[in-house]
Amino acid sequence: MRAVENLVYGIEALVRLFGRSAAWTCVVLVFMVASDVLLRYLFDIGAVWLQELQWHLISPIALFGMAYLLLNGEQVRVDVFYEHFPVAVKRTIEVLGGLTLLVMGLYIAWLTLPWVAQSFGRGEASPNPGGLPWRWLLKAFLPFGFTLLALQGLAHALRNALAIPAQGD
Repeated sequence: MRAVENLVYGIEALVRLFGRSAAWTCVVLVFMVASDVLLRYLFDIGAVWLQELQWHLISPIALFGMAYLLLNGEQVRVDVFYEHFPVAVKRTIEVLGGLTLLVMGLYIAWLTLPWVAQSFGRGEASPNPGGLPWRWLLKAFLPFGFTLLALQGLAHALRNALAIPAQGD
């Protein structure tokens, strides 16, 4: 039982790390957009790579944020019904939901691997002059983000199935 608890805590620590990095990426993105606007309108200076980087930063925010939302219980749920269910039904729903995310996350990650490998093999870059190289790196966030979501789904299912307390409780 202790090994399962450690597994859950380890997965959640990893998800928390990437979730916080996504949150800080949001802060960086806000400053980048603001500086891009100021440079563009005050000094008539613009850079294609800066705009592309702004678009690219949305990817890790969304993909890492999915698992982080589940970790913090912020996933979409029909609470108007859920809140009236007995604890055993709630736990069953959470376990089934976590296992579904595990399967779906791994399947989506697996489906994206050939696409990322193809992009890497071609050395795919931005088609725009002055754009960013290494577009495959952006695409690599897809399997990584969905694997992270799958891992959090597993941790969520285990936590609810075995009534594992939150760390520090």
